[in-house]
Amino acid sequence: MNEERLTVAMPKGRIFDDAVDLLRKAGYPLPPEFEDSRKLIIDVPEASMQFILAKPMDVPTYVEHGVADVGVAGKDVMIEEKRDVYEVLDLKISACYMAVAALPSYKAEAEISPKIATKYPNLANEYFRQKGEQVEMIKLNGSIELAPIVGLADRIVDIVSSGATLRENGLEEIETMMPITSRFIVNPVSYRTKAAMIDDMVDRLAAVLQKGAGHV
Repeated sequence: MNEERLTVAMPKGRIFDDAVDLLRKAGYPLPPEFEDSRKLIIDVPEASMQFILAKPMDVPTYVEHGVADVGVAGKDVMIEEKRDVYEVLDLKISACYMAVAALPSYKAEAEISPKIATKYPNLANEYFRQKGEQVEMIKLNGSIELAPIVGLADRIVDIVSSGATLRENGLEEIETMMPITSRFIVNPVSYRTKAAMIDDMVDRLAAVLQKGAGHV
C-alpha cells in the first residue's frame, strides 16, 4: 500500500451513495462522475485516496487483510462477519433494522425446530440462542422473502428499511431485532502506520455528523 494515500473499501449498493455524500460533506473532493463509474478500483489522487468497490459482506474482509486501510460497513455485516478490524465511528447513514418476518398464516406454537432463512446465519443463530429458541438455519444469498412463500422456511431474518418489500411479497414483520447503521472501520496495522491520515478522516467525518449532516 502506498503510504501517501488511504485505500477505502466501499460497499456497492444502498450504502454507497450515502457514504459518498458524507465524504463530500467532510471536504473530500470526489469527482462528480464518481457514483456513475463502473470501475471496481477508483483512484482519486486529489484526495490522496483510492477506493475499492466491493460487495457489502466483503468490505470487512478487505479491511481485515490490509488490502484497504479503512472501510464503510453496515453493523449487520460487522456482527455477521466478526472480522478483526476496529469499528471507529457510527456514521449514522443507511439506517434500517433487522427483523423477523413470516406469512400472515404463521403460528409459532405449531413449529417444532422452525426453519429460518437468512443471509445472516451467525447473527440470527445468536439472536435465537439468546431467546432460548432452537431453530434450523437456512442460508440464502438473496430473495429471502421467497423462502416462506415456497415452503423452504417458516420465518426469515432480514434487513428492513421501509417494509415495502415484505408487504409486496405478502409477509409481515413479527419481531424487531436491532437497529442497523453503517460504521467506519479501520485495519489495525493501518491505524498505526497511517495514524495521522486516519485520525484526520475520523475527525472530519465526526464533525459532519455533529452538525447533523450525516443523517440522510
